[in-house]
Amino acid sequence: MTTATLRLASPTAFERLLQRIAVALSRHVERRIAARADRREIALDMLREQQARKHDPRTVEHYLAQLGLPQR
Repeated sequence: MTTATLRLASPTAFERLLQRIAVALSRHVERRIAARADRREIALDMLREQQARKHDPRTVEHYLAQLGLPQR
């Protein structure tokens, strides 16, 4: 009788399979969340850099002169 009770207390093969799938799915979702956070941080850094960069109005004049086009 004791061995029958112990078998009922342990998870079945199907339940162990479901547990492994759940753990794998959780890891996958956590990796996706971390990757998305990294991409968002990189995008915010790039945006901050673009906004902080000062635009030199003479740059356009310089490029036009290099192309041989009349200046504005």
